[in-house]
Amino acid sequence: MITIYTDGASRGNPGPGGYGVVLKYQQHRKELSEGFRLTTNNRMELLAVIRALEALKWPGAPVTIYTDSRYVADAVEKGWLKNWIAKGFKGKKNEDLWMRFWHLSQNYKVRFKWVRGHAGNVENERCDELAVAAALQPNLKPDKGFEATVA
Repeated sequence: MITIYTDGASRGNPGPGGYGVVLKYQQHRKELSEGFRLTTNNRMELLAVIRALEALKWPGAPVTIYTDSRYVADAVEKGWLKNWIAKGFKGKKNEDLWMRFWHLSQNYKVRFKWVRGHAGNVENERCDELAVAAALQPNLKPDKGFEATVA
């Protein structure tokens, strides 16, 4: 079982943003983070999950993802994403990231667990620290998927 904790942050919505990830497998632990100059909180929440799945090396492995994002957890666990795909994302945002997630998720047995943010979950708090620190870095790169929609 691979355990992943994720969080996204943005300073303004939209504004500079970042994501943080903690991956755990047996005694192994890895942290990931990255910041972007203009994005949204929801995009960073979803990108955290994507980057975590991209970092995995065991197709077919069961993966539990802990997130404080209802947007991400509910979209998958409640089947909204399948409906959005079937309807061509009509009226929905972040199609680029959702499709990226969808294709990656087919390689794993993914399930989401929602955790309350800022409630003392050590790994979720660490992901928040990573996400905020990433958003505060200088010379952030563009979130091309988002910036193309607001240009």
